[in-house]
Amino acid sequence: MDTEREDTTLTTTAESSTPASDGQNPVSSVHATLPQPIQPVIPPVITPPSVVPPLAPIPSIPPSLVARPLAPLPVRPPVVRPPVPQNGEVGSSDSDSDHDDTDTRINKGTGEYEISEESRLVRERQEKAMQELMMKRRAAALAVPTNDMAVRARLRHLGEPITLFGEREMERRDRLRMIMAKLDAEGQLEKLMKALEDEEAAASAPKDEAEEEIQYPFYTEGPKSLLDARIEIAKYSLARAALRLQRAQRRREDPDEDMDAEMDWALKQAGNLSLEFSEIGDDRPLTGCSFSRDGKWLATCSLTGASRLWSMPEIKKSSTFKGHTERATDVVYSPTHNHLATASADRTARYWSDQGSILKTFEGHLDRLARIAFHPSGKYLGTASFDKTWRLWDIETGEELLLQEGHSRSVYSLAFHHDGSLAASCGLDSLARVWDLRTGRSILALEGHVKPILGISFSPNGYHLATGGEDNTCRIWDLRKKKSLYTIPAHSNLISQVKFEPQEGYFLVTASYDMTAKVWSARDFKPVKTLSGHEAKVTSLDVLGDGGYIVTVSHDRTIKLWSSNMTSEQAMDVD
Repeated sequence: MDTEREDTTLTTTAESSTPASDGQNPVSSVHATLPQPIQPVIPPVITPPSVVPPLAPIPSIPPSLVARPLAPLPVRPPVVRPPVPQNGEVGSSDSDSDHDDTDTRINKGTGEYEISEESRLVRERQEKAMQELMMKRRAAALAVPTNDMAVRARLRHLGEPITLFGEREMERRDRLRMIMAKLDAEGQLEKLMKALEDEEAAASAPKDEAEEEIQYPFYTEGPKSLLDARIEIAKYSLARAALRLQRAQRRREDPDEDMDAEMDWALKQAGNLSLEFSEIGDDRPLTGCSFSRDGKWLATCSLTGASRLWSMPEIKKSSTFKGHTERATDVVYSPTHNHLATASADRTARYWSDQGSILKTFEGHLDRLARIAFHPSGKYLGTASFDKTWRLWDIETGEELLLQEGHSRSVYSLAFHHDGSLAASCGLDSLARVWDLRTGRSILALEGHVKPILGISFSPNGYHLATGGEDNTCRIWDLRKKKSLYTIPAHSNLISQVKFEPQEGYFLVTASYDMTAKVWSARDFKPVKTLSGHEAKVTSLDVLGDGGYIVTVSHDRTIKLWSSNMTSEQAMDVD
C-alpha cells in the first residue's frame, strides 16, 4: 500500500510540472503539489531518491524595455588648407598647433595621416637631389669649350669672374658648365646666345700684326762665351775619360796589377790614422778647409770672414786673407795653381793669389753663398747659393757663364766629375741632380734622402757618387744603374761633408755634427776608422792626394791633422 501511494504521488508531481495553460502561474502550481513528509515506520532511515527540480522558463521582456535606434553621427566639415608659400614667402599662422597640423597632415582620399619632421626632411633632400641630378644632366648636354682662354672669354661675356682664388683649369670649366645649365633652366637663353655670338665675333675678327703672339724659344739663350766653354769642356772631358778607361783596362788585364792588394794596403793605412797636429785656427768657428795640389799648404776660413794660409805639415800660420764683409762659408784650392777661392755670406766669391791679393771678384748671386768647387781644368769655378741656383764662372775673365736653376730650395753644395764632363748639385730640397756640362741638361735626379743634403762628392772611378745630409745617412749612387747602391747609417747627427780619397777612391771620409769624422771602405762601405777628438761640430774636411793626410775643422775653432805615417809613439794623445 505504501508503495502504490508513493507512485501515485510521483505521478501527480510529474503531471503538475508541465506548463500551465490559460495564463496560470506555473510556479504556484509547483509549490501547491509538493509532497508532505512521511513518518518512517521502520527504524532505519531510508533516504528518498533525489528529485531534480525543473528549470525555470526564460522571462519575457516587457515592451517598455526594448532599445531604441542610435542617432546618426555628425558629418565632420572638410579641412581647409592654407595656400602653399612660394619661394621667398613665409607663411603666417595664428598658433603653433595650427601650423604643425597643416604641415604634417596629408589628406589622401577620405583618410588622413600625419608625417614626422624627419620624414619631411628626407623628402626635401630627395627633391633637392633630384633637382641637382636634372641640373647635372642638363649641364652635361651643353657644349663647353675645352680651351682655357675660351672658357675665360665666355665667363667674361656672361658677366662672371674669369677666375677664382686657387681655381684651376678644369674647375673653371666645370663652373662655366654649371652657370650655363642654370641659365638654361631659368629660361635665359637669350643672354647665353648673345654671349656665344659675341665670342664668335671676337674670334672671327682679324688680328693686327702688332697683336700677334711672339714665339719665344723654349730654352734660355746663353752667351757666345758659354758655347765656347761647353766646347772646351767637351774636348777636355773626352780626353780625360779616354785616359781613365785605358788605365782601368790596363790594370785589369795586367797580371802584375793586384787591385785588391792595393785597396787592402790603402785601407790598412787609413785604419792607422792618428792625430798628428791640433792648432787653434781662428777666434770664431771654422767653416772650411782645403789642401793645395802639392800638399804643402792648407787654407782655412771662419765666421770672421777671413781666410788663413798654413804651412804643412807643422800647421804654422803663413798669411791671412781679408776681403769679405760677411762670414766666409767655404775655401778651395785650384787644381792647377796655388791660387784659392773663397765664398761668403756677402753674396760674392773671390779668387786669391798665393800672396793674398784679390785676382777676381764674382758678383751676381741674390743670396748668400754656401759651398764652391773648381772645375778639374782649373778654368772655371762653380758656386752654390741660397738663391736656389748654382753658377759657373770663367776664372780668367770673371764672367758669369751659366746660371743654372732646377732646385726648389737653396743649393748648398757642388762637385765636379774628375773627367770634367759632369757637375752634381745638392740642396735643401733633399734632392741631388747631375748635370751634363757639355749640353746643359739635367741627366739624373737622385731621390732618396728625406732631409736636406749638405755634402756631395764624385769617386775617381767615374761611376760612384756619395751624398750626405741631415738624415744622418750617407748614400752611394751608381751613375750607371741610376739608383742608390748603399745607404750608410753613418753618424748620430747630420753629415756636413763627404769626400772620396782623390787618387783612387779607395775610401770615403764623412764629417758630422756628432763631433767625429769617419773613414769608410769603398769596397763594401764598412767602417774603417773613427776620427774623434773635436769638442764641437765638425764642419768640413779634406783629403790629401795620396790619402796620407786628412784635415778636419770644427766649431771648437781647432784644425786637426790626421796622419797615417805616424807611429804609435809619435801620435798625439786624444782625450
